[in-house]
Amino acid sequence: MKSTHFLLIDAQTNPSTAFADWYIATVDGTQATSLKAFYEQLGRALDFPDYFGFNLDSLDELLNDLQWIDEEKIVIFIQNSGDWLLHEKSDGKLGTLLDLLEASAEDWKWLDEDQEEDFSKKELRILFDDSSRIRAILEEQEIPFSLVQ
Repeated sequence: MKSTHFLLIDAQTNPSTAFADWYIATVDGTQATSLKAFYEQLGRALDFPDYFGFNLDSLDELLNDLQWIDEEKIVIFIQNSGDWLLHEKSDGKLGTLLDLLEASAEDWKWLDEDQEEDFSKKELRILFDDSSRIRAILEEQEIPFSLVQ
């Protein structure tokens, strides 16, 4: 599997098996058709602190922390990805969100634990149920992705 932050998984593959030693934060795309609903679901799935502001800036801050999660490997799994953010009116917001997710995952690769004593390094991946819609969005945004085998 290529080293990409965004992964697609087919319906026959169980994420719990494919990512057995990972913390899996599951978001149901059918329940996260707007950014507000996505923030709420992701906040619960990642057990965000009470000060989460339900906006991009706050999401960025918390995705670059994650120290309350014991596991070093974290996957955000968006199931039913064909419906994810389907009612979000601004394509620009979707692109910004995907860029933020990609940047957060990339930032974790470069954390120097020697300089950041209070931080343990994390590995972050974004996993989507494979759908033609999510493929089209990722391709349109020129975001590399690979398939979980």
